[in-house]
Amino acid sequence: MSSIELTPSQRTILTALMNLFREHEDAVKGEQIAEEVNRNPGTIRNQMQSLKALQLVEGVPGPKGGYKPTTRAYEALDHQQMDEPASVPLSHEGEAVEDANVTGIDLTSVHHPERCRAVIHLRGSLRDFHEGDSVVVGPTPLSKLVVEGTVDGRDDSENTLMLHIDGMKTPSEQPTH
Repeated sequence: MSSIELTPSQRTILTALMNLFREHEDAVKGEQIAEEVNRNPGTIRNQMQSLKALQLVEGVPGPKGGYKPTTRAYEALDHQQMDEPASVPLSHEGEAVEDANVTGIDLTSVHHPERCRAVIHLRGSLRDFHEGDSVVVGPTPLSKLVVEGTVDGRDDSENTLMLHIDGMKTPSEQPTH
């Protein structure tokens, strides 16, 4: 299958739909998506028409209706629909975030300690994350890496958080109880 080129706006809306759909496990109303991405419901309806034409979204009629992402939507955004993904915990301002799952951690500038950054790829809503918030990611399933950082920015179209890394630990460095 050829890859589908989405506009940043389409990516943002599709990502929001997928996050809300996973949270509620039911069709998502356009108004919910509009609220999530801070856009006008009319804009969402227009975008949904183009996403339906691309077979990324299906409309669900009726009072409980709304939109659902198709399997193609997950492919288009490179999300694998895993039945039981390995959970990488995330905490925000000291509180565990229950409805988010870290799907990737990209480390940048690791050779430069003052500018050490991590890009955290998430499944779940970014709406509560703001610059300056403290975030802890991990431990990861295999290496048990824990990354502590401060939110430096976020990209809603890629569903990523940019962190300034304050510290990283592996099990050998963590105190034993």
